[in-house]
Amino acid sequence: MAAKGLLRFLVALLLLVGCLGRPIPPSPSPSPAPKTVDGITAIYNFGDSISDTGNFIREGTVGMMERTGGLPYGSAIGGATGRCSDGYLMIDFLAKDLGLPLLSPFLDKGADFTHGVNFAVTGATALDTATLAKMGVNMAHTNSSLGVQLQRFKDFMASTTRSSSEAREKLASSLVMVGEIGGNDYNYAFATNRPQANGGIYNNIGHMLTGAVESLVLVPQVLESITSAAKELLDMGATRLVIPGNFPLGCVPSYLSAVNEKDQGSYDGNGCLIGLNLFAQLHNVLLQQGIRELRQMYPSATITYADYFSAYVQMLRGASKMGFDAASAFKACCGAGGGAYNVDMDRMCGATGTTVCARPDEHLSWDGVHLTQHSYKVMTELLYHRGLASPAPVKFPRQ
Repeated sequence: MAAKGLLRFLVALLLLVGCLGRPIPPSPSPSPAPKTVDGITAIYNFGDSISDTGNFIREGTVGMMERTGGLPYGSAIGGATGRCSDGYLMIDFLAKDLGLPLLSPFLDKGADFTHGVNFAVTGATALDTATLAKMGVNMAHTNSSLGVQLQRFKDFMASTTRSSSEAREKLASSLVMVGEIGGNDYNYAFATNRPQANGGIYNNIGHMLTGAVESLVLVPQVLESITSAAKELLDMGATRLVIPGNFPLGCVPSYLSAVNEKDQGSYDGNGCLIGLNLFAQLHNVLLQQGIRELRQMYPSATITYADYFSAYVQMLRGASKMGFDAASAFKACCGAGGGAYNVDMDRMCGATGTTVCARPDEHLSWDGVHLTQHSYKVMTELLYHRGLASPAPVKFPRQ
């Protein structure tokens, strides 16, 4: 079968390598007189919908995520803020753990940026839209690529510091998050060629293979964009940098629903699509290679790899122990279509005909693409308190 051929191809490659209401949300867990941790006084964040706290809705929501600016998004925190979840994200829980205020989006011009800025934008890509278009990928929902976000950061630093040395001093006590970014580059390539409801089996296999090949071609350029941005930030004075890897795409309900593979041999022991997870691991292996090279170039900096892949898989394997309903591990809380995944990419969360589950905290997936607040809280714990972000970018006091 073509699917098995693609799987063998990905294995070979690995072996060769080796979100418009805008209420101001309260703190995730308010605490009196918070104190900063390990000298971190600010966070600067770059990325996409995994960490966007309101930039996309200020740009003007379009495309499949146009409903993220209204309920039921934000239903766990009193209203929609532009976060692609029912509540808070990893960046929120991390800020809270560091004793810092929640990060305000860069496009909120009335915000206080004393303790950092969030440049992430839902739908953002590592590559700019012109580069993607030349490669036949034309589904970007925003022009705020990683390069655009980096330029906004440079402009911000230039306007808030009097010299490059002052900027370096500021960055010396900051945590800089470069991603997760790059996932959308692949998502758009796959989505452009996703199977069609009435496309016929051979036509749909052709679509899937085309999407896989286009995504594979993107990998080197995506990684170059991420590592180049990291290098610029390190050159500017960043001393603690976190670069997350990709999620296990084969475990994500939207992908599982779109592929709808009937051959059980295409799934691993966790119920995830092997081929898509190998693709995600290809990205992650090469990204870690790039991070090792950065560490050699900047030996005095802490450059952390945040293993989103392993954190997600640990949630799947330990779902019940972590407070999830294991039977709903692959089912979107908010969506349409029912069945094993409750995902209809033409009717995303918030659209007419979609419903919201009674207990979002028992679900890993919020809308088939993004996670629930509870999932993000668990991932934050696994990454920054239990070693899946390594080396540790921050030394937290022992609980």
